[in-house]
Amino acid sequence: MKTFTSYAVAMLLLCSSAFAQSSLKGKVSGEVQEITAKPLPFATVLLLNAKDSTLAKGAISSETGNYEFENVALGRYLVSATMMGFQKSFSAPFEVSASQTIVTLPALKVAEMTQTLNEVKIITKKPFVEQQIDRMVVNVENNIGSAGGTALEVLEKAPGVTVDRQNDRLQFKGRQGVMIMIDGKLQQISMQDLMNMLQAMPSDNVEKIELISNPPAKYDAAGNTGLINIVLKKNKNFGTNGNYTLSAGYGRYEKLNGSLGLNYRNAKFNAFGNVSVFHARFRNTQDIDRVIAYKDQITYMDQNSPRVGNPQNLSFRTGMDFFVSKKTTIGVLATGFLNQFKMNGISSTDFRDKNQTLTSRFATDAFNHNRLDNYTGNVNLKHDFGKGREFSADADYSYFIGNSGNDLNTTYYSPENVMTSKDVFRNIMPSNISIAGAKVDYIHPLKKGKVEVGAKSSLVNTDNDMRFETFTDNQWILDPKRSNRFIYKENINAAYVNYSTTLNKKTQLQLGVRAEHTHSNGNSVTLNNVIDRNYVNLFPSVFVSRTLDTNNVLNVSFSRRIDRPNYSNLNPFQFFLDPYTFQQGNPNLRPQFTNSFQIMHVFKSAFSTTLAYSRINDVIADQIPKQIPEENKTYVTTENLDHQDNYNLTLSIPITVKKWWTMQNNVSAFYNRFRSFYYGADLDLGQFGATVFMMNNFTLPKGYTAELSGFWNSPTQYNILKAQAQGQISAGFAKSLWNRKASLRLNIQDIFFLNRFAGTVNYQDLNFKVMSRWESRQVRLSFTYRFGNQNVKAARQRSTSTEDVRSRANSGQ
Repeated sequence: MKTFTSYAVAMLLLCSSAFAQSSLKGKVSGEVQEITAKPLPFATVLLLNAKDSTLAKGAISSETGNYEFENVALGRYLVSATMMGFQKSFSAPFEVSASQTIVTLPALKVAEMTQTLNEVKIITKKPFVEQQIDRMVVNVENNIGSAGGTALEVLEKAPGVTVDRQNDRLQFKGRQGVMIMIDGKLQQISMQDLMNMLQAMPSDNVEKIELISNPPAKYDAAGNTGLINIVLKKNKNFGTNGNYTLSAGYGRYEKLNGSLGLNYRNAKFNAFGNVSVFHARFRNTQDIDRVIAYKDQITYMDQNSPRVGNPQNLSFRTGMDFFVSKKTTIGVLATGFLNQFKMNGISSTDFRDKNQTLTSRFATDAFNHNRLDNYTGNVNLKHDFGKGREFSADADYSYFIGNSGNDLNTTYYSPENVMTSKDVFRNIMPSNISIAGAKVDYIHPLKKGKVEVGAKSSLVNTDNDMRFETFTDNQWILDPKRSNRFIYKENINAAYVNYSTTLNKKTQLQLGVRAEHTHSNGNSVTLNNVIDRNYVNLFPSVFVSRTLDTNNVLNVSFSRRIDRPNYSNLNPFQFFLDPYTFQQGNPNLRPQFTNSFQIMHVFKSAFSTTLAYSRINDVIADQIPKQIPEENKTYVTTENLDHQDNYNLTLSIPITVKKWWTMQNNVSAFYNRFRSFYYGADLDLGQFGATVFMMNNFTLPKGYTAELSGFWNSPTQYNILKAQAQGQISAGFAKSLWNRKASLRLNIQDIFFLNRFAGTVNYQDLNFKVMSRWESRQVRLSFTYRFGNQNVKAARQRSTSTEDVRSRANSGQ
């Protein structure tokens, strides 16, 4: 992977081209390969003067291992190539002369390191944000401000990502519909369960976050906004080693987490395991002010809901890789989590007439509870046929056990605060989800490029038994009209082919197509309503990369994607928050389809500018409000809108201010426009928006480091909801201890307590405001200690120890 050091060296060397001494220039090109002839991307390639090995030019190899030096002065040279985990390699000397200005060198082979490095300290630090050829990478590991927090808080800092805690949803570059993967595995649970899981996942388990706007054909076609892949930490060292982390934080309540990782590796197998625990309490306050018009009456409803939440999580990951031979690896993996989320509080609601006179009020004592456990097993086989030919196969089975519900005790009062009546009811929804899947992938190199083919099949079964019960005459009575059992089955079979090639020394091309057959069956047992769908779709993708010169690269891409409704959104049950506010599913939801086009310019392998456009048809609009005005009731549901247009401009600007001070700046500006016939009228809403992210890193004397970061999200449009701006500023400090075997980190999140959610809806007869605040300002202290053999792993770049684990690791973490 490209490191910060590689970027700095490359940029300094590229500047040397301005000192060319001759008017006659040449060009040198070639390819960097591993010993197995596999292309080595993103290696640091240097053009050296043969006489004294002084630097002439520098570059970074492309995704296919190619490099090129332009405007080379006449003379005698040699080329060197290196990358972390590999030995430095040199070409034979060659000459650029007037009779031979274009020189194409043989492939430069680079061998992996095999010796143990004694008494050598390799200290490299990746930038917080890296722009790679097809994705943006947020390096969470060793980031001070992320220590001791949660994965959701880390995701909130990712450039272009907006976390809407009020409605349990995510946006990427101003669009909803982003899909979340964990270690390459797509999450098959509802967005609410996913947000709860990320809220309970310690950030110390996260290595990096990959933001992929236009994924190639080998990825699942789900996700209209693209994919966010959360990569968890793995131990990559020889011998027996491990680490543990302890963190404590405080905002208004305590936050505690700890993790332990162990690893043993020899020439025959690698055994590994990790366990983490998380406990926290937090406060959330929500205010909703509604204006409900019905005939000649106007009712004002003012609601205040302070609540205290308590997420708890225990997660584990254990497995073993067997190195059957140098070319064959068999792996087994077991992962899982026990996730519990509770929230309780008393909400108060006042009713006022059109003259703002208090007419009545009620108070609801609500206890929300959610339990979701997961157990997953995986078996993987990977074989290297040599010369770049690779085969891999995976088989997975995952089982989720969930139980969620609300206990609501509502007391009604007169304007004089005299109790008039009571209402006690509860929602109970046990649920089970089973997911079985298998896939195969094969890579075959060609003379100029490679072909990737693969197939995948998955079977999903969900069973939700929603029960609505009222407490009458000292016993719970089932209300069959508000209860429903919903069984959903889905089978997706897919196949893809991906072809990548180098058209010439400056142009790379990647073409892909993915075919998916979907058969789904949603059965509302209680309502006796079955919706069966059977359809086949093609999803093409095109990626073109053009090297304009040694400093400038232009990438153009197109892809078509699909988003299927969440299982919970298809269930037509009603889930009550109080007697006048509830959520309702929609079994008639259709998939949404997205066509995305993107142009990206990369300068000096660091600065990037991206311009993108997407058209989404049959937009799945989540958490869209509706009313029953004659009963003063408001509910949210999920609907299909006709289409959405999104325009986006993103800038990534890394800056080295001083040797000890670096900055990463990301700015994304976008325009969203929704059009549809909805709620009895033509809907046409559009708004400009922007997100800004800044990270400052400071390297201080005596092992101290510090950072100062912040983000700001402008006002934006969520379908018919207009959200106000959000933002925060955070700071952190860290100290290395005991010869870098341990580290102590202190960070303060949202120093000025700015991060909150506020929004308004004013459409047809819908008129309300919502405000939500949570415990965003926190102080956290984290301690990490690494023990055992911490030597650099010799086979760091081998697919059997890196890619295999990534492809097998499960979403349950």
